[in-house]
Amino acid sequence: MVQETAIFAAGCFWHVELAFSKIKGVNSTRVGYIGGDEKIYPNPTYKQVCTAKTRYAEAIEINFNSDKIKYGDLLDIFWKIHDPTQLNRQGPDFGTQYRTAIFYKNANQKKEAEKSKRVIEKKLGRKVTTEITKAGTFYPAEDYHQKYLEKRGLVACPI
Repeated sequence: MVQETAIFAAGCFWHVELAFSKIKGVNSTRVGYIGGDEKIYPNPTYKQVCTAKTRYAEAIEINFNSDKIKYGDLLDIFWKIHDPTQLNRQGPDFGTQYRTAIFYKNANQKKEAEKSKRVIEKKLGRKVTTEITKAGTFYPAEDYHQKYLEKRGLVACPI
């Protein structure tokens, strides 16, 4: 069994976590923050991230078995569950913490992410704003954010 990690940001992390947690081959998910200023804001809090000063994105860390599901399959799901053409927003949520991003862990993930972005951009016929960035430190969000929708029996974020 080959364990790998993928990190995606696609708006509110509650929705993204719920979508990926139901995929066969995904062993675990957790929501958190990545892509911000680690020197000024080490171990950021939700309250700090919401200020938009930290540059962190709400993201999901996915631990998966690559014998059961490939990274490319996870990318396909990622593109389907959000609008990658919106800059710093998804639905009613706006701000840099809701940006769309792929945080790659290695050269192969970077290559696959870049290829998939080109494909989706061509398919949509529009510019995709998704960042493809080397993963820094992933900071898990507070406990109350973990499995938030699942714990409440919800299938979508309440608006």
